[in-house]
Amino acid sequence: MARRTYSCPLRWSDMDAFGHVNNAVFLRYLEEARIDFLFGSEFGKGDHSFSDGSVVARHEIDYLRPLVHRPEPVVIESWVTHISRASLTMAYEVKDEERVYARASTVVVPIDRETGRPRRITDAERELLAAFRDDAVEAVEAVEGEAVEGAVAV
Repeated sequence: MARRTYSCPLRWSDMDAFGHVNNAVFLRYLEEARIDFLFGSEFGKGDHSFSDGSVVARHEIDYLRPLVHRPEPVVIESWVTHISRASLTMAYEVKDEERVYARASTVVVPIDRETGRPRRITDAERELLAAFRDDAVEAVEAVEGEAVEGAVAV
């Protein structure tokens, strides 16, 4: 299983009043990693491109510990946990060398830009997505072995 790695800078404006990266900002971090995954890699080229568009159907985030602003970026690892006929589920870990700050998943639906309707995932897209597939990690790791050290402020 391969994971796509994205280095995400932390911005001063990402912090909330309590000195943590705000919970809503994590969605922006996931978006940056997802765009890098779908458009900055093999997927952004040729007939297996998601460049016609896609929409997010669902997000799920487990905040494991507060992320405090610092000059070093965090790493966001992305991989695929499910591929259906017309959607895919991506999983993420937001982390540094010492800690995992959040685990998340997103259901992405490719769309036909002309009609604005969902479209099928092509065989070429399915083949590329399969190279980043791992089903076993997301459910078990999100629950076991990690106590939440602090909630992320709203």
